[in-house]
Amino acid sequence: MRAINIANAKKRDAEVGFISAPRRSAVELVLPDGRKTDPVIILKSTANLRTLLGTYGDLPGVGQALIDGDPEIDFEQVGRILRQRRKLYLSPDGAVAYRVNLLQVVRNPDGTEKERRDLTKAVANVAAEIPLSWTGRKFPREKAVRSFVFSKSYQLRHTNGLTYDFLYEMAKELQESDALIFIGSGPKGAGPIVLTAGGEPYRGFLEGRVDGPNYRLVLHLTNMEIKPLIEEGGPA
Repeated sequence: MRAINIANAKKRDAEVGFISAPRRSAVELVLPDGRKTDPVIILKSTANLRTLLGTYGDLPGVGQALIDGDPEIDFEQVGRILRQRRKLYLSPDGAVAYRVNLLQVVRNPDGTEKERRDLTKAVANVAAEIPLSWTGRKFPREKAVRSFVFSKSYQLRHTNGLTYDFLYEMAKELQESDALIFIGSGPKGAGPIVLTAGGEPYRGFLEGRVDGPNYRLVLHLTNMEIKPLIEEGGPA
């Protein structure tokens, strides 16, 4: 369980744990005899159209090669069951790229590309000396889900009796206000939240619920705000 340093509305902070909120599918796949399936990952292909074009020159050449044989299939590799995987970047000719420059693509609300810029290597700050802080800005639940796209959610967990009381009171306060609280990094909580070194910066919202002695405190992360499109010539 990873650690996160967080402060409450009274600026009192504690280091607690956080985990990905599990999502269970409502559909369960079974075999004809009722036994549960054992999913496996199989290597589908080792070639793509770009590498085939580099070998055969053009689409008619690739098409003729497919008729004459199976150049897209490596019979020694295709169909293998993969036990371990590692993400690699490939160059246009299909070779492994050992030096990669990552770019950040900024898009307009309608999805069109606005600009490209070098991806900054942000420093992780969830377990930094300065805790993630409440800003005092609350969003009603109904407004929050219609204003932001929450791409990640993490459940905060207590590590002892003291942090249980700490998180329970936060969840209770949020439930009573029926709102999500905006939290962030820095002294005023206005900075972005970065989970891992070089990771994507997010804005964070805390949601809390209690049921008797039980509580649930979830950190929702977003890097996309929903904005209504304005038709050209329409009211601004």
